[in-house]
Amino acid sequence: MKIERICILGGSGFVGTHLVSQLAARGLHVRVLSHRREMAKELILLPTVEVIEADVHDQQELIQHFRGMDAVINLVGILHEANIGRADLPSERRGDFHKIHIELPRKVIHACGESGVQRLLHMSALGANPNSRSAYQRSKGVAEALVREAGMKHTDHESWYLNGPKFIHGYGLNVTVFRPSVIFGRGDAFLTMFARLLKLFPVLPLAAATARFAPVHVEDVARAFADSLDNTATFGQTYDLCGPTSYSLQELVTYVGEVTGKQRTIFPLGGFLSYLQAWALEFKPGKKLMTRDNFYAMSVDNVCSGGWPSVFDFEPATLEAIAPEYLRADSPRARYEGYRESARR
Repeated sequence: MKIERICILGGSGFVGTHLVSQLAARGLHVRVLSHRREMAKELILLPTVEVIEADVHDQQELIQHFRGMDAVINLVGILHEANIGRADLPSERRGDFHKIHIELPRKVIHACGESGVQRLLHMSALGANPNSRSAYQRSKGVAEALVREAGMKHTDHESWYLNGPKFIHGYGLNVTVFRPSVIFGRGDAFLTMFARLLKLFPVLPLAAATARFAPVHVEDVARAFADSLDNTATFGQTYDLCGPTSYSLQELVTYVGEVTGKQRTIFPLGGFLSYLQAWALEFKPGKKLMTRDNFYAMSVDNVCSGGWPSVFDFEPATLEAIAPEYLRADSPRARYEGYRESARR
């Protein structure tokens, strides 16, 4: 069946806005579910896009909005918990990772089964592992297992039940899972954050400086999702998405300093001091810069073991080809973004 109508959860986010734009450019009908329509106001102007206010954690609302769709894409995810919970507590008292990364995918899978949607694309993360010390990576790993099981036929379920996690029955969905490394692009929460820190501080103590990443451009991640929709070769597959080059965190921060003209003294912290810095930053009010859970996650390199998946007929962009244009503080576009930020727009 040709995919023409897609429902997206997380469509107003960083990756979501790029993906929705690409799908709309292909003439596809896109339904974006958002808890506040105002958050997706840029998407409302696209001719084939409808934005619906919805509680994505309400099972019945999901079923209602999935009806008539050919595919569902779940992009919802968070990097930090506002409420750090424990796995041994009742679900309503656990942390946000459990609610957003585990319970929501479970509801999405069930809603697909109930509404007749056969195609499901799911955003995971490189390093996702149910046994990770990081709660973020554990929750992402559990969600991957849920999605993969949903892709099993009922006839396959007995073997899975005996040998794998006993989460839910297989729905026989055509699923594809994506596991990107850190994603960069205009408006990212990674390189842009370091650009701001370098602007503020003459010396930057850097936790987990040796942690390695293979940054991938947001447009390439979005295109991988879009190209997978109708491609039966991607059914039942999991793809690691990385840019062409890997860097240590210190190398990335140094590069940001060079591009922005804010070369600073970077003081790499050892393991114990990195942990202490992450612990201290947890008490920072407002948006978190780092937590102990991030420290645990960065103890494992965030790089791909292979190259770019050959099923996608394009090469990923390099960091050096994209990042300078939006990081340089003296570019007209950067000044425009600064005016928008000052005006809170």
